[in-house]
Amino acid sequence: MRATGVGSLPGEDYPEAVKVVLGELPDLPHVPELPARGAIAQMVGRTLGIVDALDADLQPAGWRLTGSSGAPGIDQRRARSLLGQDLDVVEEQTQGYIGDFKTQVAGPWTLAASVERPRGDKILADHGARRDLAQALAEGLGQHLRDLRRRLGSASTLIVQVDEPALSAVLRAQVPTASGFGKHRAVEPPEASETLGWVLDAATSAGAVPWVHSCAPGTPLDLLHGAGASGLAVDLDVLDAAGHDRLAEALEAGASVALGVVPSVAADGRPQEHQQAAKAVTGRVVRWLDMLGLDPEQYADRLLLTPSCGLAGATPAYARFALAVCRTAAAQLP
Repeated sequence: MRATGVGSLPGEDYPEAVKVVLGELPDLPHVPELPARGAIAQMVGRTLGIVDALDADLQPAGWRLTGSSGAPGIDQRRARSLLGQDLDVVEEQTQGYIGDFKTQVAGPWTLAASVERPRGDKILADHGARRDLAQALAEGLGQHLRDLRRRLGSASTLIVQVDEPALSAVLRAQVPTASGFGKHRAVEPPEASETLGWVLDAATSAGAVPWVHSCAPGTPLDLLHGAGASGLAVDLDVLDAAGHDRLAEALEAGASVALGVVPSVAADGRPQEHQQAAKAVTGRVVRWLDMLGLDPEQYADRLLLTPSCGLAGATPAYARFALAVCRTAAAQLP
């Protein structure tokens, strides 16, 4: 059994973040994200740096599309430049690395619920605009993955984690309008699945394995798997009974499951004793598998342990501790 991270880490020192990931997650390291560096380094801005053929800029209310003229705004150019610099660091520090590697992007529905149209309000309000955004993301993601594959070289498998924390709110009509007095109309599951599927298919076509991650309650795991996700990454604490069943079904169908089992921030501000915390996590995972009637040895190659969500809000010491606990607990499981 392996351990990996969700994506984000605290601080602004990118070379140090890459060292932490490579040191604490040797079986499945990932491209770190450091949101503390500002909007261009956060999930939405970082992904807009990847999106192809759609221009965007940062406004007081957040990211907004500015058109498709091929003239991105200064903030989108800065996001692209920063991502390129980060990947240079990843390339430098992974020389000689052989093994699987993971990267992360925001999903089409989280982007649609976060980014505004040129004339205001969220892209989510416009069927054509959200389709164009998803297709631009799919095209840009393919290029990004080919670039990352070239940089990593010897990585045997490249995994792309599509982050969809807003999907549940999109499906339940819980995304506020620009005025704040209303909610955007719910998107129907077939459209949600098809649109997400374009992005996952682009990852597959680029030779990567597509996962979908959400630590939001109520995320329809069957929709994610049906859209083409080969892996599901979740926070174990937010699952209802149906969610546990969906994960079991996904494992039995051949998908990978990344269980968020270590809190993303320390409850009392101080790390616990490492071995004690790892033992508690191991026991919890064994009980979970037993509850679902699953044999740990049968699914060990497709079951992974992660923090419950991103670690951007943790202290650097706790972030390192959380990743180490995931690694140690995974090694203790059959």
